Amino acid sequence: MKTNEKVRCKWCNMKNPLYIEYHDSEWCVPRFDEQYLYEMLILESFQAGLSWECVLNKREAFRKAYDNFDIDKICIYGEDKFSELISNERIIRNKLKIKASISNSKIFREISREYGGFYNYLSTFTKGETLYETGKTTNTLSDSISADLKKRGMTFVGSTIIYSYLQAIGVIYSHDKDCFLYNEQK
Repeated sequence: MKTNEKVRCKWCNMKNPLYIEYHDSEWCVPRFDEQYLYEMLILESFQAGLSWECVLNKREAFRKAYDNFDIDKICIYGEDKFSELISNERIIRNKLKIKASISNSKIFREISREYGGFYNYLSTFTKGETLYETGKTTNTLSDSISADLKKRGMTFVGSTIIYSYLQAIGVIYSHDKDCFLYNEQK
C-alpha cells in the first residue's frame, strides 16, 4: 500500500489516518513500560472476533471510559462502573469482554507484583529477545504465554490475541518484506 510513496504492510488501511499512524510509529516498536503493556493487553482482549482497526478507532473512547487505563481504579470497578461501560456506545460493549477487562486487570497486577513488572514476566518466555517473523497469527511463544495467562485465570487471551499483543509491543517484529519499515533480524 502506498501513501506519500511509502509502501506499507498489506493489512494497513490506507484510508484510515489512525491506522497509518499506528502502523508507522507504534506497531512492532519495542515499548515495555508497564502502562503501555497494560493498555495494549486490555485493548487486544477487546479485539477477539473483531478487527484491530475497530478497536484502534475506539482507543480514545476506551481511554476515557477506562480512566486512562489506571489499573488501580479498574481493579475496583463495581456494578455501577460496569453498567456505565456496558451502556457506553463509544466503546465495544460486549459484557463478557468488559467483565474480562476488569478481572484480567487484577491478574495483570498480580503478575506484575510477582515478577517486578509485566515485562519481566514476558521475559521468562522471550528471554528478552525480539522474534522476527511474518505471515503468522500464532506461534509456540504466543501458545505458551496464552496458556499460562489462562491458567492464571485470564480470559480473551487466546494465542492469536497474544500473538497480536506481542507484535503490538514489539516482542514480535512482523513488518512485510516490502514495507518501508521492514528490517532484517539484527
